[in-house]
Amino acid sequence: MASPDTAEPQAIFRDDDGTLAVVLAGSWSADRAPRVESLATEIAERVAQASRARLDLSAVVRLDTLGAYVLNRIKHQQEAAGAAVEIVSKRPEHGVMLAEVGVHDHHLSTPHKQFRVADVLVNIGAAVVSFGRDMVAGSMFLGEIVSGSASVVLGPRKFRGPALVNQIELIAFNGAPIIMLISFLVGCIVAQQGIFQLQQFGATVFVVNLTGILILRELAVLLTSIMIAGRSGSAITAEIGSMKMREEIDALRVMGLDPIEVLIIPRILALVISLPILTFISAMSGLTGAALVSWLYGGIGMDTFLARLQSVITWKHFAVGLVKAPFMAFVIGLIASMEGLAVKGSSESLGRQVTASVVKAIFMVIVVDALFAMFFSSIEF
Repeated sequence: MASPDTAEPQAIFRDDDGTLAVVLAGSWSADRAPRVESLATEIAERVAQASRARLDLSAVVRLDTLGAYVLNRIKHQQEAAGAAVEIVSKRPEHGVMLAEVGVHDHHLSTPHKQFRVADVLVNIGAAVVSFGRDMVAGSMFLGEIVSGSASVVLGPRKFRGPALVNQIELIAFNGAPIIMLISFLVGCIVAQQGIFQLQQFGATVFVVNLTGILILRELAVLLTSIMIAGRSGSAITAEIGSMKMREEIDALRVMGLDPIEVLIIPRILALVISLPILTFISAMSGLTGAALVSWLYGGIGMDTFLARLQSVITWKHFAVGLVKAPFMAFVIGLIASMEGLAVKGSSESLGRQVTASVVKAIFMVIVVDALFAMFFSSIEF
């Protein structure tokens, strides 16, 4: 005689005042998967015809995650089709199993909706609300940064000097080669395209004006900021997010240490120090590339290029690019740190926040650059 745990799954159907009553019995487990799936198909077909059903699990002697998943699937699919399905049982362990499977249940694919203006407005509203929440969260986090910075200033012994030096090495020293290479290539491209266009008007020599002003005022700081946002910003988010996942940040709080003072302030300060340095290196590399291409393609000698550059470029062109750098660095550090602290307990969350960190930082860098461009234009600087 078969033991109760190995009994075949069964389903008994009867009509109960217009409601399809399904009494389940036997073992609804993985070792009876073919029979469970067969009964699930039959139950789904009958529930679709009756539109109201009650599944009674009281007589089920064994229910594992497979059986609970199948029953949950029947309930969700039929309810999505408009039927009313209720699962009942006198055994509390069945309710626990169904609830647990329900938490990790599959997401049913939503039917394709036709394009409607209302849907567009809903999406726009959701984006505006999300942006507002990000702004509020950013303002609150900025307040924490200011408070932590004041605490470090009032108590210098809290300042982490070695952490600052280490971050400057990672951001500025290790990032300089790629910044130099990209800036050099961009300077070459801008000069080459400028020469090809200006030579049509016999004004090839004005490529010095074009590249000098463009690189010093805009390209150097913009390229450097975007590269730092993608390289160092993502690294900061990943580091802090990994510590959040491993509960190391909670451990710091338990030890009486403020994560803002220990982790965030050294990284943001390192960015504020490193980005102007890298911007200067980027500007020199871009001008070098422009000078090389001007000599090779435009016939402008190095001495002529430097002499005209000196006559065209003033201190304000050089200062405009460097003034922007600390502000962009602070924005990158603020966003990267905030997204790192927003990581939950999964690797999927870590990847999502790192992506959000890079996208938001690059977007805000461009916004800050645009605001500075309008400001300097308004004061004719």
